[in-house]
Amino acid sequence: MLKGIDTLLSPELLKILCEMGHGDELAVVDANFTSESLGRGKPIVRLPGSDLYRACEAVLSVFPLDAAVEYPVGYMQVSDAPAGYTSTVQLSVVVFLQTTGLAQPEQCEAIERFKFYERVKQAYAIVQTGEMQSYANFIFKKGVIN
Repeated sequence: MLKGIDTLLSPELLKILCEMGHGDELAVVDANFTSESLGRGKPIVRLPGSDLYRACEAVLSVFPLDAAVEYPVGYMQVSDAPAGYTSTVQLSVVVFLQTTGLAQPEQCEAIERFKFYERVKQAYAIVQTGEMQSYANFIFKKGVIN
């Protein structure tokens, strides 16, 4: 164990987060996400006992977001929903980002489902949670520590 490190962050996940460089992206996704096919050849860490919010909270406790880009945070747009709609889980993560000062809502981009899949194919790694709400999928772009 390490002091000050969220207990949800396993040694495997900490290693991956540490290996990532500035500009690399990490997908944190729900239990229904197609991690195996989209994540072929990249690290996939499973957190089946964790919901999406809790996993994002743990990851973002050590993961700096990229301040040099317009959208350091992306989330999967809910299909067939009105423009601007966010699910309860998505909204909880966006509010967490805002209240902790990690990112403002306008720095969080809704990404159409199939475009989100293409971004995940380019991501460094995937963290798959046990979240059962559909479309509970985020991408975080790593920044630097100042």
